[in-house]
Amino acid sequence: MRHVLFAACAALAVLSSAPVTAQSPAPAPRVQVVDGDIARFWAAYDAVRAESDPARQRDLFQRLYIDQGTPGLGAFMQAKGYTIDTFLDAIRAYPTYWDTVRPRTALAGQALEKLEIHLARLRELYPDLRPAGVYFEVGALRSAGTTLDDKVLIGVEMATGDASVDLSQMPPNLKRFFTTYFASDPLENLDLLAAHEVVHTQQRGERQTLLAQAVYEGVADFVAEKATGRMPKLPYVAYGPANDAAIRTAFRADMNGADFGGWLYNGVNNPFGTADLGYYVGYVIASRYYDRAPDKAAAIKAMLELDYADQAAVQAFVDASGYLDEGAGSGI
Repeated sequence: MRHVLFAACAALAVLSSAPVTAQSPAPAPRVQVVDGDIARFWAAYDAVRAESDPARQRDLFQRLYIDQGTPGLGAFMQAKGYTIDTFLDAIRAYPTYWDTVRPRTALAGQALEKLEIHLARLRELYPDLRPAGVYFEVGALRSAGTTLDDKVLIGVEMATGDASVDLSQMPPNLKRFFTTYFASDPLENLDLLAAHEVVHTQQRGERQTLLAQAVYEGVADFVAEKATGRMPKLPYVAYGPANDAAIRTAFRADMNGADFGGWLYNGVNNPFGTADLGYYVGYVIASRYYDRAPDKAAAIKAMLELDYADQAAVQAFVDASGYLDEGAGSGI
């Protein structure tokens, strides 16, 4: 298993005012990146594909992948509800997908050098950055990236795909999803995705309303942009500013409810025909808040330490941005 350790700062020495000597060990890294589960998955995959007996397939996959997996694999399975049957069903259903995405997953390491730089910048933006782990995993087509507690979990079987990956064995809804997602160049933006998810490891509080969830995601987009210098190539990034007034009007009507379906994580199930516009709304709220703040470092700190379970605190943050005020100016 290959472990790549990154200190999320310009140099390890800045984490301590005392010089590092032979008697003074270097400070522990703030972010650990682990990718050894990728090779273990493909070893298990080859063994399963060479075996026709279902019981034997289960035993091989359990022993070669799940039992030997890192804490990140266990967390990914917990976060996304993966079981051994979830994996085996996906392997059996879409073999051409797996065979064509396989060489792409080996390219995940290309993101690591850029990620090191961005984590250093994130540490500059937020010196109180808590330790986190970034785990590159192979999942079963449910998530390109998520978090659980202090762990960032990247599903490379999705996050490294492109137009060369064969979708022919998938049903129409999955084909549409993956075609759109792969058009966003996920491998090129893998470092950006990881930075976004690292921000989530710093946030706290269960989100009970659409407004809180949109701000939670928008803050992660905004701070990741500050660390990386760019936004993801996803439809909401371009569509939002061009349709800002209508989006704000519709969002105000839904924002205090608990149904995220028309705004987040649910394809294009909204009148605009564009997915994840809640990310756009949350991003503009964060951006406006930052622009209005006289102390930019304090603004970043306030974003990352906001208690999203405290609806009054969330509303105060939104009010300070001015974005959802009646008569407020448009977009980004």
